[in-house]
Amino acid sequence: MASIPPVVNLLAFEAVARRRSFALAAAELHLTASAISHQVARLESHLGVRLFERSAHGVRLSAAGEQYLTRVGGALSAISSATDDLRQGVSNSLYVHSAPSIASLWLMPRLRAFAQAYPDISLNLSAAHTHSDFAFGQADIDIRYGVPNWPDLVIEPLFEERILPLAAPDFIREHRLKRQEHLLDLPLIQSNVNVVQWSDWFREFSNHRAPDRFAVRFDRAQMSLDAATQGLGVALESTTLAKGHIAEGKLRPVFGLEKAVRVKAHFAVYPARHAKRPAVEGFLTWLHSEAART
Repeated sequence: MASIPPVVNLLAFEAVARRRSFALAAAELHLTASAISHQVARLESHLGVRLFERSAHGVRLSAAGEQYLTRVGGALSAISSATDDLRQGVSNSLYVHSAPSIASLWLMPRLRAFAQAYPDISLNLSAAHTHSDFAFGQADIDIRYGVPNWPDLVIEPLFEERILPLAAPDFIREHRLKRQEHLLDLPLIQSNVNVVQWSDWFREFSNHRAPDRFAVRFDRAQMSLDAATQGLGVALESTTLAKGHIAEGKLRPVFGLEKAVRVKAHFAVYPARHAKRPAVEGFLTWLHSEAART
């Protein structure tokens, strides 16, 4: 592995990238700012690219630096976690990465049950739109959202979801929202990452084309649902993820449950070699049991 730069250089780079400051990175690593600058310069020389753009206003990552941090940051985090586990005598740790909305809206409310069923497993959960890089040991299992096109990985669907218009009860009453065409004159909430878009829903349930302008746009279901509860418009979201909002009376299916696009878009993804680990096997068994009850 001669191509791997010195770890001290990588640690300096990651600290500067995270803190956006040579001085703050130096304080964190108990070095001088000059030493941090030299470490980063050596790394840039080793790679043959500039990782940071320096100016009178501070420091920011270059395009190459952003790409490098995405890969290296996860690898350093995995090394740090493995080291902590070894020091603390944790022998049955499990690292799960997840898409943000399913992590907060579906997985988190169920984790107490997992902890009770598997008290010997030390669970570490992270959430982001970017997928885990299994090559760098960032996760044992990744709960992904989207179209399942991930070669060389085991892909297990979790559940079927119903995607339909949801709005706050007061919003529905105020706008006398009863027919699909009423949506054309009302603010719609756009969820940019959804596999089902407003154009798909209008194509299936309306004779009209979907509007191409939206009141607000979000990059995760959690924010779209919260916006709908605040009366900002109508969200097109999963009743699975919105279960809590619906149960509490904060949201309601605008046209009933039958006006829904059905999809399977959440998947447990992992390399086949990971399935041999008891912690992975236990989590997958529990995960599919919860999904079957959803």
